[in-house]
Amino acid sequence: MSNEKTYPMTLAGKQKLEDELDVLKNVKRKEVVERIKIARDFGDLSENSEYDSAKEDQAFVEGRISLLESMIRNAVIIEEEDNNDMVTLGKTVTFIEVPDGEEETYTIVGSAEADPLEGLISNDSPIARGLLGRTIGENVKILTPGGEMDVKIVSIS
Repeated sequence: MSNEKTYPMTLAGKQKLEDELDVLKNVKRKEVVERIKIARDFGDLSENSEYDSAKEDQAFVEGRISLLESMIRNAVIIEEEDNNDMVTLGKTVTFIEVPDGEEETYTIVGSAEADPLEGLISNDSPIARGLLGRTIGENVKILTPGGEMDVKIVSIS
């Protein structure tokens, strides 16, 4: 049995990674190879910054391809449940910060597809860990790097 890390994600998150992998393999990889070829024609490689830059880009692209292939191969698709009574992976949670009443909404996803600016937080984040397993109407104290946060869960979908 493999000891590779698993990556929980939604079907849409896996598709996004597959799309990125396709672009890296079929577009970016070819662009970088062409840049290396052109830079070689500039002469002495020991003092050729264009060549060095292209080689660095190639290393980044190849590393990202390797990571994406591993993530896709070890993806564990989050099954969507109709039960919206409890916060689980894949659910969208709206809560109000107590006492100021500021409302926030996040979807809890696996770390592979987390994007806080898009409202997608990792199940490993302090907020998600504090909310997982909780229900609508429940008051929760969440320990974050910025201090303790008191919230009341308003909705789960």
